Amino acid sequence: MIEFQNVSFAYENGDHAGQLHNINFTIPDGQVVLLCGESGCGKTTLTRLLNGLIPNYYEGRLEGSVFIDGKSIVEKPLYEIASLTGSVFQNPRSQFFAVDTNSELAFGCENLGIAENEIIARMKRTVAELHIETLMDRSIFALSGGEKQKIACASAAMMEPEVFVLDEPSSNLDIKSIRELAEVITLWKNQGKTILIAEHRLSYLMDLADRVLYMKDGQIENDFSIADFRKIPPDEISRMGLRSLYPVTFHNHHTFTAKNKDEIILSDFRFAYAESLVLKVEHLVIPQGSIVGVIGNNGAGKTTFARCLCGLEKKASGAITIKGKTYLRKKRLNQCYMVMQNPSHQLFTEDVLDEVLLSMDGDEEENRPIAEKILSDLNLTPFTERHPMSLSGGQQQRVAVASAVASGREIMIFDEPTSGLDFRHMEEVAKVLRKLQKAGKTLFIITHDPELIERCCDYFIFIENGEVSWHGGWNLQNKQQLELFFGPQRKRR
Repeated sequence: MIEFQNVSFAYENGDHAGQLHNINFTIPDGQVVLLCGESGCGKTTLTRLLNGLIPNYYEGRLEGSVFIDGKSIVEKPLYEIASLTGSVFQNPRSQFFAVDTNSELAFGCENLGIAENEIIARMKRTVAELHIETLMDRSIFALSGGEKQKIACASAAMMEPEVFVLDEPSSNLDIKSIRELAEVITLWKNQGKTILIAEHRLSYLMDLADRVLYMKDGQIENDFSIADFRKIPPDEISRMGLRSLYPVTFHNHHTFTAKNKDEIILSDFRFAYAESLVLKVEHLVIPQGSIVGVIGNNGAGKTTFARCLCGLEKKASGAITIKGKTYLRKKRLNQCYMVMQNPSHQLFTEDVLDEVLLSMDGDEEENRPIAEKILSDLNLTPFTERHPMSLSGGQQQRVAVASAVASGREIMIFDEPTSGLDFRHMEEVAKVLRKLQKAGKTLFIITHDPELIERCCDYFIFIENGEVSWHGGWNLQNKQQLELFFGPQRKRR
């Protein structure tokens, strides 16, 4: 059983986001609890109290008590908590210690001095239960995002804890991987484990969760049974800052209304890794001025397509023709701007405002009001003087989007721009993207987010095995294909 008694916490750095105020609740053994709320409401802070990262790693002012099975967590060292609580983070790479999958699974048990024969037995059992036989004896670095998340789940399961804590585990996963994550959670639920899941994506948990804790401003504002939570009208769910409770059915789609009828023509795009052809797009015509949703499963070639499109891959072939003018790779570097999936790879300055100004040509003082307006549109004004690397993942994502907007490039490519964003901030990103379209820009959005697709995309490219399987705008056939791809979880037989 998990108990929070009068728990309050404030980080030592004085950041008000994530603070907790007088938290009280009890989770009985075997219950699956969904923890939801807007970014900054305190969800991650609460999970850190359960797995011991507070106060053992994150320092601050802590009041109250946290118990698991009557044992005070805040008084225990991390190595003892590891056998009580299994953790799965938003970015699994942040919790890996080894370079191969077998060693990663064994690492925690070895640290606790568990006998070799017991470790081997646990590994065989865990691999079979999570169906990860094909992931064993593999390099961690060669795994996809979904495969890494599976290894993170397996590593936690190896410790055989009674409690699992997951912090936004689906934020970087494609639909197929989310279904597989749901199967893992189902397995743990059937084993009688107690599970707390902090999430923005909610629909895949509606048949798994028993209870929902809704947080706002560092407090538990509501404690719902799953039955009562599912009865909340969609408009109220949106006002609460939450994502949809059910798979998107794409009723709110857009009709493409470009200012002109010009086209962007992609010709002979090819790219190979180690002699293996991973991208082949012979001929593709895109309406100029559209917002193009680039979709497909992880590993299908979407990011490779994007990097080739904007000219970042030196060994890629291919040309883009716009208004009769052809652009080869080097010329495209000045025509395109790409926001990467991991925004920390392209944040360079000491504060957020300077980061946006860095993307702009001309006089800095003249550009400053424009940059400030862009930050305001993305709800980033409070962080203007913050170091970009001190921000959360979702905040960094919005800073990278702000830099793209400031660049003014004709073609903009966004790789998962709403990863880890709550409903309100997803809406803000969608609004900015539509505003860019009205300014005549052509946008390519690599995304696994059906709610973003519904709100702003008007053309689609579906990539499978490095090739374009289908493309086109909104019509009945494409709508059905999208709903099939993003549809409800399929049960394992």
